[in-house]
Amino acid sequence: MVTFLAGGTGTPKLLDGAARVWDPVETAVVANTGDDVELGGHLVCPDVDTVLFAGGGVLDRETWWGIADDTTATHEELRRLADAAELGSGPRYLGDEAQTAGRDIARWRRFSGVGEFMEIGDRDRAVHVTRTSLLDEGRTLTEAVGSLADAFDLEVDLLPMSDDPVATLIHTEAGETIHFQEYWVARRADPAVADVEFRGAADAEPTAAVEEALADPVVIGPSNPVTSVGPMLALPGVEAALSATPVVAVSPFVGEEVFSGPAADLMAGVGRDPSTAGVADAYPFADAFVLDEDDPTDLPDRHVERTDTRIDDADDAERVSRACERALAAVGGGEAGPDAEVVE
Repeated sequence: MVTFLAGGTGTPKLLDGAARVWDPVETAVVANTGDDVELGGHLVCPDVDTVLFAGGGVLDRETWWGIADDTTATHEELRRLADAAELGSGPRYLGDEAQTAGRDIARWRRFSGVGEFMEIGDRDRAVHVTRTSLLDEGRTLTEAVGSLADAFDLEVDLLPMSDDPVATLIHTEAGETIHFQEYWVARRADPAVADVEFRGAADAEPTAAVEEALADPVVIGPSNPVTSVGPMLALPGVEAALSATPVVAVSPFVGEEVFSGPAADLMAGVGRDPSTAGVADAYPFADAFVLDEDDPTDLPDRHVERTDTRIDDADDAERVSRACERALAAVGGGEAGPDAEVVE
């Protein structure tokens, strides 16, 4: 068994090749839910759904968001109505009382659907309606995601990090507190980051299924250490569990250069060096790292495997997965397969 911690696009891209290395039915994927929002009454789980849609063969791989070739008629009509009524189309948070009332799973991250600042496809929306309705029927988020995974014929065991709400909030240098989706989607990561808060994490718990998965060897793909992996690490007991099992992490940096996304700005905002060295500091529990062959970083206290870590397709993902397999074998997390190629 092997468990992946997934958030953003880095780890889902790695999963494209992981199935060639590890049996998918023996693979668990713990997905970040700190990015989740309730938009117009429907719970949207971006990091969960990227894994769901990729495993189901329907992910839009141009955007790594939503369903390929989806229509957006409802979204466009919501925008038209807002414009016609002069209501605007920016993020519209519900009031403070509404943020903590109603569904516990949606608290601290509730937005009005007026103007819909996140583009939601029509088929994509059906997933959100189904998930939210299952929650309203009394299912846990884990149970709802399990039902959707069955509907998409997912082979891996997809687990939300918690059935409790955690909201990733960005504190800006201008003194604002905004949800990550406003920071990333509406403002295109423009505000300077002063800090990042995982609201609710101290009171949330990893599920029993997540705790069981974290007892197996763990791979952390090249996801954003702050907002993709950070919410999971903020849950009580998760770092301790990772310290007790073999862990290999793939750096999303090559030295001080990040492959994509706002990881560098976010790491700097929380006081970490935006580099592979900063990732190693953020993951003190990691026994091994997979670094790019051009990465000059020296990690003398960790086992290091080197390869080309850029992932553009499934073959790239397999190459990086093989390096993860070798790293886990080196730190006692299994044996490298007979066709594993050693890359110096």
